Amino acid sequence: MVNQFFQTELCAKCRGRGFCKRPCRIYSRIRDFIPKTKTHFSGSSPPEIFVGKFSYPNINAGILAPDNQFSKSEDNGPALSSPETWHEKKFSIEQILSKRGSMVYGRFKTEVKQVRTAPRLLSLMQEISLAYKSVSTEFFLKKPPKQTLEINKNLPIIGNPAPLEFARLEENPQVKPKVDYLVSDTDSKAANSIIELHKSNIEITNINKILSAGLLGLKTQRKLVPTRWAITAVDDTISKNLLKKIRYYPEISEILLFNSEYVGNHYEILLLPDKYSFEVLEAEMRGGLWNQTSHVSIMQDYEFFQGRAGYAEDVTGAYYANRLALTEYLEKIKKQATAIFFREVRPEYYAPLGVGILREVAREAFKHEPERFTEISQAFKSVQSRLKLPISIFKDKSALLKEFGKQKRLTQWFWYQK
Repeated sequence: MVNQFFQTELCAKCRGRGFCKRPCRIYSRIRDFIPKTKTHFSGSSPPEIFVGKFSYPNINAGILAPDNQFSKSEDNGPALSSPETWHEKKFSIEQILSKRGSMVYGRFKTEVKQVRTAPRLLSLMQEISLAYKSVSTEFFLKKPPKQTLEINKNLPIIGNPAPLEFARLEENPQVKPKVDYLVSDTDSKAANSIIELHKSNIEITNINKILSAGLLGLKTQRKLVPTRWAITAVDDTISKNLLKKIRYYPEISEILLFNSEYVGNHYEILLLPDKYSFEVLEAEMRGGLWNQTSHVSIMQDYEFFQGRAGYAEDVTGAYYANRLALTEYLEKIKKQATAIFFREVRPEYYAPLGVGILREVAREAFKHEPERFTEISQAFKSVQSRLKLPISIFKDKSALLKEFGKQKRLTQWFWYQK
């Protein structure tokens, strides 16, 4: 029998079934951190919950916590679960994996509409989701956790699942007043509450958990939201709300170029003087987790001025995370623009850390002064100086670049009249 830590390089497809009998790049880096937990332990949840989507509406939901392998210091919680903290502290992939691998996922079966009756375990999970600091919790499992990981490019790694029999809080969760107020407001729609939480500077990660736990929206419509869906819903809701104003702002007057990089994710963000439109192009270099072929894999999604009706099937959750970062910046400068995100996914990004870090990488780019150009060709030269792949693979694929400059502008007409 193949050792449980020996998996194919294509971990996302293998799921620990040992197709290649070689050490897995993910498991081999966290085997020393995976807890040897028995059925009873105490741990300090970051706080973090997870709601699955398989077999919806009858799904698994539960709480993640380490088996006392980390101290209960104030910094412990964000370090275990917050993409905002990972990026801020510039944690390596190994550091993040060790923290994710140390947590046990105590889960239970539930139905998404059970939030209206709130059984004991579900009620406990909801209490933990509201907290903004770690919550000490005692766990009683039906059997020891499996030493396996759930690998998904849209989510941080979820590991060590075990059926949860009983759990109880060892301290009172600390909840911010704005969160408590909006969760108690059963006459406010979920979208409105999400927007209000964002305006109150509640971290996106925390908003995701509250929505996922079924604690936002009208009383008769509240239900659990799978974590993956909640992440996209929050990014989408906030950015769409910001765009209602951005579409009326004046256009930028010059070409702006931003860039940032983190754990093998390199972004070049090009803003062009035109009405709002948005495109994400992702190039996965050979040797990355999701590309073991001999060619570069390109993914693309875009929208024009009026937005898009369907889901971004190629880029998926990263599309909405990037759009949120963009709209936050455009709202800050009170301008609109055509935005093209070039993401180069390099081989060193060997394990998925979720779309949350991509949101933070894009946000980081917009915190710095941009390069400014009058000619787009000059901008492309600057982009190419930092990319490892030819810029042509992005340019040839881009839908927005094909449209840029086709329509005559009033400023051009006035220039000809001089």
